[in-house]
Amino acid sequence: MTPPGRGLTVEAEDYLKAIYELGRAAADPSGPAAPAGPVGTTALAARLGIAAASVSGMLGRLARLGLVRTERYRGTRLTGRGRAIALQLIRRHRVIETFLVTRLGYAWEDVHDEAERLEHAASADLIERMARDIGNPTQDPHGAPIPTADGDVDERRFATLASLATGASARVQGMSDRDADLLRYLADRGIRPGARVTVKAREPFDGPMVLEVGRTRKTVSPSAAARVWVEGDTTSRPSAGRGGNTRQTRRRRGA
Repeated sequence: MTPPGRGLTVEAEDYLKAIYELGRAAADPSGPAAPAGPVGTTALAARLGIAAASVSGMLGRLARLGLVRTERYRGTRLTGRGRAIALQLIRRHRVIETFLVTRLGYAWEDVHDEAERLEHAASADLIERMARDIGNPTQDPHGAPIPTADGDVDERRFATLASLATGASARVQGMSDRDADLLRYLADRGIRPGARVTVKAREPFDGPMVLEVGRTRKTVSPSAAARVWVEGDTTSRPSAGRGGNTRQTRRRRGA
């Protein structure tokens, strides 16, 4: 595996990764071959924590390198080369997170910032040694798929826990690694990748959801539930206007 973004700055690499992640979040879920959606300047600035006025210059430089394409009034997408670099960075990040939890005993809420720092500095050989040492995992501790060294990645899109109807059961697939407080909140309720959950009730007026997690009952706020992805019998006892929306499967090669 070649080093990601050879010759690129850390800032440029962060742009590519952010465009990939935001583009996947914006993808049209209507079909199995749905491409990543365009990413707007405002959303990109918010993800990177910078002023929107600063984004255009970097996007211009990335475009001249053939790594992104920007359409006026629509947004920015990665080219094939840009996507390949982004997936290598994401592989590094998620392998490091998994290694820190598995081998060094880090809590799952404490690894994101460490991985952000290390993903740019670690050599390709070190990342592959880490991956082999922990059994070449396919998911990180938060349930996110780990791209392969060749750039293959599982890009399925899932329903959210918040979208489940009362009576529906599902298996937790994952959640974002970016909010340590959210991860602690979910862990306290037993909501981790692989957990089975059933919606027992919903309090009115945006009140909490009552879940059966394993053999215990827990409550979870709708805003937190909206940031947890699930797969399973999402359509049991649908309420009016709501049904299952488990997303389609898509695998692509990052080259």
